[in-house]
Amino acid sequence: MTDQPEPDAEDETRPRRGRLRAWVVAHPADVIDVFVYVIVLNLAVQYLPAVISETFTLSLLTAALLKVTLEVVLLLKAAVLARLRGATTRWVKTTSALMLWVVAAGSKLVVLWLVDIVFGGAVSLGGFIPVTLLVIALLVSRAAVRRLLYGTTVPD
Repeated sequence: MTDQPEPDAEDETRPRRGRLRAWVVAHPADVIDVFVYVIVLNLAVQYLPAVISETFTLSLLTAALLKVTLEVVLLLKAAVLARLRGATTRWVKTTSALMLWVVAAGSKLVVLWLVDIVFGGAVSLGGFIPVTLLVIALLVSRAAVRRLLYGTTVPD
């Protein structure tokens, strides 16, 4: 027998917390983005009657959902812009420009749909215009905070 106590349930969860902590340390800009999104979202809740979030927890979860969704949209937008910049024919330029418009407009509808599916009536981002204004405010705020902290919009 040894003098060491048996590992309990808390010790079994430590590797999981270690992975989360390692991710947070490796991606501080993403964590800061979520905090910025929470602030902007709660300001929208306070000042725009169409934007509703019943609790702070729902605001935090909505901010995380917006972070993931907007990251995917930004990746799609970058791919479409690369295609547009590399286009050599008028047809490819036209279809790429149309795809860019679909990504820009469609992303707002996807955000509204995802929020409705995940949170139901507990969170409402309004309609197309309020969510467009919210997304613009989120992206501008994110860029401003990254510029303040890192001197650029993209951290090293």
